[in-house]
Amino acid sequence: MDKDIFSLDIGGKKLTIKTTTWTEQSSGSCLVQYGETTVMANVVMSPKNVDGMDYFPLTVEYEEKFYAAGRIFGSRFLKRESRPTDEAILTGRMIDRAIRPRFPKDFKKEVQVVVTCLSWDGENDPDVPGLIAASFALSISQIPWNGPLGAVRIGRTNGEWIVNPTYAQRLEGNFDLTLAGIENDKKEVLVNMIEMGSKEATEEDTMQAVKLADKELKKIIDFQRDSAKKIGKIKAVFEPAVESGLDSEIRELLGDKLDKAITNAKAGEKNLGDAEGLKEEVIKAIKEKYPNEGKEKQVLPFFEKEMERIIVRNILEKDQRPDFRKLDEIRALSCEVNVLPRTHGTGVFNRGLTRVLSILTLGGPSDQQVLEGMEFVGKKRFLHHYNFPPYSTGETGFYRGPKRREIGHGNLAEKALLPVIPSPEDFPYTIRIVSEVMSSNGSTSMASTCASCLALMDAGVPIKAPVAGISIGLAHDEQTGIYKLLTDIQGPEDHFGDMDFKVAGTKDGITAVQMDTKIDGISEEIFAEALKLAKVARMKILDTITKTLAEPRKELSPYAPKIVSFKINPEKIGEVVGPKGSVINKIIDECNGIAIDIEDSGLVSVTGQNQDDVNKAVGMIKDIVREIMPGEIFQGVVRKIMDFGAFVDILPGQSGLVHISKLSKERVNKVSDVVKEGDKIPVKVVGIDDQGRINLSAVDAGFVPSKK
Repeated sequence: MDKDIFSLDIGGKKLTIKTTTWTEQSSGSCLVQYGETTVMANVVMSPKNVDGMDYFPLTVEYEEKFYAAGRIFGSRFLKRESRPTDEAILTGRMIDRAIRPRFPKDFKKEVQVVVTCLSWDGENDPDVPGLIAASFALSISQIPWNGPLGAVRIGRTNGEWIVNPTYAQRLEGNFDLTLAGIENDKKEVLVNMIEMGSKEATEEDTMQAVKLADKELKKIIDFQRDSAKKIGKIKAVFEPAVESGLDSEIRELLGDKLDKAITNAKAGEKNLGDAEGLKEEVIKAIKEKYPNEGKEKQVLPFFEKEMERIIVRNILEKDQRPDFRKLDEIRALSCEVNVLPRTHGTGVFNRGLTRVLSILTLGGPSDQQVLEGMEFVGKKRFLHHYNFPPYSTGETGFYRGPKRREIGHGNLAEKALLPVIPSPEDFPYTIRIVSEVMSSNGSTSMASTCASCLALMDAGVPIKAPVAGISIGLAHDEQTGIYKLLTDIQGPEDHFGDMDFKVAGTKDGITAVQMDTKIDGISEEIFAEALKLAKVARMKILDTITKTLAEPRKELSPYAPKIVSFKINPEKIGEVVGPKGSVINKIIDECNGIAIDIEDSGLVSVTGQNQDDVNKAVGMIKDIVREIMPGEIFQGVVRKIMDFGAFVDILPGQSGLVHISKLSKERVNKVSDVVKEGDKIPVKVVGIDDQGRINLSAVDAGFVPSKK
């Protein structure tokens, strides 16, 4: 079944690529194994160009299969994979962001890449092998693609850099960087995709990790190139989306109108002069000249390519950005907090036309999200969700739940904020933030990070430090190598520019980085310079945030639930719960429906809207687990009468026996002659036997039976 097998040592483990006879009808296919984690990639290309598109119709799907982990997941009624998890969506997006720039710029044939995890060993993340599998499958296919592409993860645990760390090493570490890159004609490695999370790493640390990754990327790229040469197919002839003859006609029709429209447009965000009007004018002219031939569909890709050329040229030659800002200038900044009356915390962040409202909600431990996926089963207490409604760009559109982009942007802001979120021991709340994009014109994910930071402080969440983020753009001439970096890119610079380099962090270091490019990749020089510019901008934004709210509020919102957490002896958990939950349910009923969460470690959290109810429940639980000491006196309630004595409840869940001889100084013939069930009597603890049974005395507590 195996046709070709190639192996390479990376990070002390064997990376193996295989081709098989399983998927003979795919354009390209392979298996990649790292440890015992195995992924399969299949790529397919449509036979014809998709006309009328101003973007490349590439779809990338990453599939988690529960069988890969040897598990049967789902409810009792549904035992098959359905909607992909957020983790699977993020992995698919990461693969897409890395491979997309390597296709020819004017390529318009539909391409689909499907990466499937077939086996998962619980140690090695399938995302990097999946990216390598996609690269190799494309390399050995007939699909026009400028690969191969290397991918590697760099972590740091106990101060030591690790290549492709395991899940356990990543959990212990403070740095997680995933890179993809290519090798140019000069045999230099250029990075074209980055995904990074860290606990306030410095720019110097980040560059050190990138240098280490470069060596590994080169090995993986050369390995794929040499292997692909032995089995690769002849690449299909590239068919440009715009015919050469039509290209010349459109240029003749336009003359320098498009150039002047963009270059001489009035200063303002999203203002490209009459570019849209010229587009409609050309479409009409081509339609009239070539009726019923559909050639007008080629106008869109022409304008995309030409507008990009003009915008990049203006930046490189004239330092002229579309809105006429300086290259390192940030748009006008402003912040607001406490803008809604009933929510637990709110923040509004404005950067030019980009405006985001973030709303925070606090909940108890029972509000944590339960996750069940191939890679992770457990709970999540910090959630950041991002919404991008059509009105934020002045458009109409469908509302059909979060798209892949919204999942990705929400996760980036969540990653940026997670390192400053207090531990559950210090702050036992579940935290959910929803970022609503009110107006979009560049880097709403970083604006969401800033707005969410404000919401956290407004809610009184004791975060470690404020977090801010910014996006750095790039205009680059790949032939000459000349480039200019742009601080705070807006819509046209994001769309037509060559890079989107997002950096978030505190004043002390970086918490998240995400980078995509539309060119081959960036050098270490550009990378280092972008980090420096991002740091300068981040400090300015942090200054604006802290002027609005310097630190978290000391008090939580009066509408937030009240939580008290404390530890009990884990051996006492059963006593708190009681038979079939009888004890804990009684506490909940008596305290107006408060919520009680008990961890196996003995951590108890009591949540409720009313502080008195919470305090009452805490007192009842502490009474249950309290260690009774001989000599203590209680006001007890007679629960049950026996021939030999009476059982008396002295604390919730704790009772003892008053022997008939300890009910009175006088002789007692029948227990019922002295007490009845429900009576309140004083009792003294006179002993606790080896089995934990409590012996009580009413006489020693001063009890005097009433005369019948």
